Amino acid sequence: MKVSRKKNWFFRRSKQLDLKRKSHYGYGMKRKLKDLMDQAARAARENGDLPSPELPAAQIEEPKVETQGDYATNLALTMAGLQKMPPRSVAGALVKNILDPHKIIDRVEIAGPGFINFFIRPASWYPVLAEIHQKDAAYGACPMGRGEKVQVEFVSANPTGPLHVGHGRGAAVGDSIANLLSFCGYQVEKEYYINDSGRQIHTLGRSVFLRYQALFDRAVDFPADGYQGDYIRELAGQIRDEAADRLLSQKEADAVAYCARFAAGRILAGIRSDLADFGVQFHNWASEQALFDAGKVEAVIEDLRRRDIVYENDGALWFRTTGFGDEKDRVVVRGNGLTTYFASDIAYHCDKFQRGFERVIDVWGADHHGYIPRMTASIQATGRKKSQFQVILVQLVNLLRDQKPVAMSTRAGEFVTLSDVVREVGKDAARFIFLTRHYDSSLDFDLELAKKKTNDNPVYYVQYVHARISSLVRRGRDLGISPAAVDGQSVHRLDTSDDIRLIKMMSRYPEVIETSAQLLEPHRITFFLMDLAAGFHAYYNKQRVLTEDPELTGARMYLVLAVQKLIRNGLTLLGVSAPERM
Repeated sequence: MKVSRKKNWFFRRSKQLDLKRKSHYGYGMKRKLKDLMDQAARAARENGDLPSPELPAAQIEEPKVETQGDYATNLALTMAGLQKMPPRSVAGALVKNILDPHKIIDRVEIAGPGFINFFIRPASWYPVLAEIHQKDAAYGACPMGRGEKVQVEFVSANPTGPLHVGHGRGAAVGDSIANLLSFCGYQVEKEYYINDSGRQIHTLGRSVFLRYQALFDRAVDFPADGYQGDYIRELAGQIRDEAADRLLSQKEADAVAYCARFAAGRILAGIRSDLADFGVQFHNWASEQALFDAGKVEAVIEDLRRRDIVYENDGALWFRTTGFGDEKDRVVVRGNGLTTYFASDIAYHCDKFQRGFERVIDVWGADHHGYIPRMTASIQATGRKKSQFQVILVQLVNLLRDQKPVAMSTRAGEFVTLSDVVREVGKDAARFIFLTRHYDSSLDFDLELAKKKTNDNPVYYVQYVHARISSLVRRGRDLGISPAAVDGQSVHRLDTSDDIRLIKMMSRYPEVIETSAQLLEPHRITFFLMDLAAGFHAYYNKQRVLTEDPELTGARMYLVLAVQKLIRNGLTLLGVSAPERM
């Protein structure tokens, strides 16, 4: 199914949003301070307070210690050498020339060797809440993608066995990245590539046929490279139920081909079902065999051969990948005339760009690291830029139960499937925990922890915030307080350090989204949600929300409802639900 630009609401609004860029899209408090400091530097130069025209851009950061201000910059230190002035003197010149027409700054301090610390007026934080309530589900969205057509291909497991937990982590990463890019203005399609051709499918068919023969008491010598596991025996039993003993009288090649088609079809149906249960839906399922049937593999090899990028040696055809930075040339057609996986992968990625994608992102297992240079070479050889292709490598998952490893052996067919995990801990816990670390790091997944309804379980810890606020809303209704009546009129009552701290935390969300999309790192959203949950729990334990003061109650409901919206928004991008009751 193709994604229509008409269905991408954010693409339709991107031009409007760009015109209003200063009200959002990276224009949080840090951006405002950066602009003020850049303007101060230019004014200091024009007023003769700084001698050199070389004015590096300001970098604004949050100090680790609250007493050092809400934000700080080391701009004076970076400019000191250029201005040939002591850093504190540069800092003084900059502070002298700060113009703050909207009065967002309460005070400015010069600290240490020349750091400039900013203390923000409490009232300057209140517009953050107004923006969250106004934009609701769109808060944090940005138009960086500008409608660029991007394909994210992930999972793409061979239809030779059920999905395991490693595939689950790749699915959570790929799906979240696609959601994130779509939220940031890209036109995104999610695709699963079905390796339904070649040796592994033949091996599957042979494995099932041998198990089928064994059901009729025929002696079989099962090969070491055959697919193991109970699912192979189950498939053999299903074939027996449908075909009885008819395959025993067929030529072995025909029987193996029948078993291969049957088994791959049933396994793929199971994969589709497992991914749907995991909350993953693909726009397109692409077939490797279809590339051969359409002549696309042969066509791309011929094109590369005409351009001398593919050449013949010792009866085989080789790709000049060394010409594009790979360590050695690679075979695309063996001496026996059979194509390699590399050949069909070249055709597949060429087909992606021919379908109009401007950028292609592949999510692979970490064991495919060595395959990246040759695929990058093929992208360049077929006329695309290296920057248009990106591979995300997802590291292994160590499955634990009560902190003890769960024994698994893929070779012996003994592994915990994704469906097993989802059945035991649920989709939400699985997806969230898969995203609690950067995909480039291995992940320990404890099944027992994922089922706990305690603060030790990260997904429960975050979802409980949403549910608790929903409970506050219900209790508020009983007291005659309607969420619709909470409009921020009493926001000035949010004057404690706890109130401001929570608002400041929420103000970071657009920057988290933008950075996550730029770096393709959805775990940053997970980290943000856990920090926000901790901030809310700390706030809730210190401050009453439903008080005897109607104005204060309205202000605090306005605050916590904003927290609830951000929890819901972030969880949605991760493919995790936001329950109202737990």
